Amino acid sequence: MQRRSFLKKATVGAAAGGAALAAPALAQDAPTLNWRLASSFPRSADAIYSGGENLAKYVSEATDGKFNIRVFPAGEIVPALQVLDAVQNNTIECGHTASYYYFGKDPALCFDGAVPFGLNTRQMNAWMRHGNGLTLTRELFQKYNIVNFPCGYTGTQMGGWFRNEIKTLDDLRGLKFRASAFAGAVLSGLGVVPQQIAGGDIYPSLEKGTIDAAEWIGPYDDEKLGFHKVAKYYYFPGWWEGTLQVSLYVNQGVYNSLPKHYQAVLAQASAAATADMIATYDAENPAALRRLVSQGAQLKAFPRAVMDACYQEALKVYDAFSAKDPNFKKIYDDMVAFRDNEIPWFRVAEGSFDGFMGTIVRGK
Repeated sequence: MQRRSFLKKATVGAAAGGAALAAPALAQDAPTLNWRLASSFPRSADAIYSGGENLAKYVSEATDGKFNIRVFPAGEIVPALQVLDAVQNNTIECGHTASYYYFGKDPALCFDGAVPFGLNTRQMNAWMRHGNGLTLTRELFQKYNIVNFPCGYTGTQMGGWFRNEIKTLDDLRGLKFRASAFAGAVLSGLGVVPQQIAGGDIYPSLEKGTIDAAEWIGPYDDEKLGFHKVAKYYYFPGWWEGTLQVSLYVNQGVYNSLPKHYQAVLAQASAAATADMIATYDAENPAALRRLVSQGAQLKAFPRAVMDACYQEALKVYDAFSAKDPNFKKIYDDMVAFRDNEIPWFRVAEGSFDGFMGTIVRGK
């Protein structure tokens, strides 16, 4: 009996000792981290800004509060268009931004965000997750000491707000248009004068006539800025953004120092934040569009001749960039091949279904 009692006590002691030995190892493998995330978006643009906040929430929840990311809106610790630089230089650990803001550094960066006549949300998500999109863009971002994660989609964006109607190509010539840099590179070939203006300055610029037109995102975001009060013609589609992918950028060195399960948490939290953003825009845009129309916005489709001309001009721009940069050409060719393989399927299934559902009488 004494022998059994001794063995029982020894076993319990060994188990307790094992736990005591294991605890420090587990603690080391799950360090407490406090990161800063600089967003390129203001809090007022809540649908797109929330991508960073949702990411931080999911990371904290998955690590029992050990891995915390504090989110700062545009301009609070880093200017909106300098997030990439801040992450690259390890001024901050990570950022939530759109790659086409850095068109001036390298046009190829835009493939991580949006390019003219590129992919829609479903196609972009598929190219990134099951095609070569993420592999190719990560190879590119290595030059900037950054690991990129898709972290949200806006869906297809609108073509913008215009003070006057666009009926022919002649109506584009001389037009001062606030647009993204890549779109501007295409539009300038058609006589448009692209303008780079921060979101908060668009309304007063339209109101004063400093610019003739402006694109932002879509109904939910545009309504908040009141563009319909100063430019009533609301054009679609925004062919330069079949979707906008916003991304989480993490400093490469900081990322490499993370435990493997923290790296996995970042990837999964980014995916969850992406799904949230898609759902937000899909849920909010329809009602916002109806409100805008009820307040006087006039919906207009770009004429087919204008769309065709823009597409042909985009091809010229792509050819020019591809001739200068083999890496640009490599990513572009892969994206186009993926897109052209996807489109027939979307036309057969999604397109035909959506087309029919758009003709039925509601409630019947």
